[in-house]
Amino acid sequence: MTDLQASLFIIGGAFLVGVISYNKWQEYKAKKSVERAFSGSHDDVLMTPGKAPGKDSGEAPPRHEPKLFETELDADALPRDDLEQSAEQQAIEPQLGNPAPAQAVRKDLPVDELIDCAIPLVLEAPVRGDKALPALQSLRHVGNKPIHFIGEDANGEWEPVAHGGIYSTLLAGVQLANRTNPLNEIEYSELVSRLRQIADDLGAEPDLPDMSEVMHTARSLHQFVIEHDAQLGVNIQSNGAPWAISTLLAALTRQGFDARPEGRMVMSDGEGGLLFSLSTNASAVAETTSRLTLLLDVPRVAPDRDGYGAMVACARSLAARLGGVLVDDSNQPLADVQLAEIAGQVDAFYREMDAAEIPAGSIRALRLFS
Repeated sequence: MTDLQASLFIIGGAFLVGVISYNKWQEYKAKKSVERAFSGSHDDVLMTPGKAPGKDSGEAPPRHEPKLFETELDADALPRDDLEQSAEQQAIEPQLGNPAPAQAVRKDLPVDELIDCAIPLVLEAPVRGDKALPALQSLRHVGNKPIHFIGEDANGEWEPVAHGGIYSTLLAGVQLANRTNPLNEIEYSELVSRLRQIADDLGAEPDLPDMSEVMHTARSLHQFVIEHDAQLGVNIQSNGAPWAISTLLAALTRQGFDARPEGRMVMSDGEGGLLFSLSTNASAVAETTSRLTLLLDVPRVAPDRDGYGAMVACARSLAARLGGVLVDDSNQPLADVQLAEIAGQVDAFYREMDAAEIPAGSIRALRLFS
């Protein structure tokens, strides 16, 4: 080996050691930055859902201008004001055109005549729940639309069909729409065919509404879902080195976030529901990230949960702890005036859903926006 070869070998080895050392140092800095962020005695507005900044503490509103988009994958596709809806928009009032049962159906039952196509099964004689259930349980869905059955008992009260019950009338309900699509002709035809089989087994006659009326109502309801399918996002961008994901997720879990199998972190409302979620915007094999996104599924969170205020408070606390800044999808800092505009749009959004008798966070809304 010549002196030149030996020198090149030594230089190459030194360069390789330097690169490895630099990468290890960057990983160490990313991990320590997150550890420092969550090791101090910070004021824990981070995990106090429902306490919006500026309401009780006198703080100025957070610098925050969320974006509205239909799905996490389409965050850049829609303009910032997509949540605004016309104040003159009429509330949706589906009319199925099918006969209503003799007694009013309770609103807490699984068949809801606002969002379901309700089909009475008129029985020749009262039927026991034990006999009806095997037939009814064979029909749970058409397409991706759930089907439920309720029955009218001897006292004229409606209840889910159950063992031990005796029913003079049955009522089938198929959901008319969801986030994916409205009930279509093929699904409705399948429903009618299978309902006729069940009716024959139970000695009943289905009182079927006209298909064209059902399709019209299903499309109208799906249009409402499309127009109100709003998600609200807040991004936190690192001002320096990226954050170590493993350390970050562990710290967030200790602070109240729950990890989901698909990789999201979610914040519970304390009663089994979700307030908002958090994404690291990184692949499953990535070790660091420079950007976090908090997301509020607006129609699925009731106004009294203050999901918007809780999400903003969390985003501000994370930004302060991690040395980040709140930005929009174009990496522009979020301003107070933009926050106020979005807050007003959220309030208007909730009023529209109330006017349509589909309040945000209600059972109806959870079923439709699924």
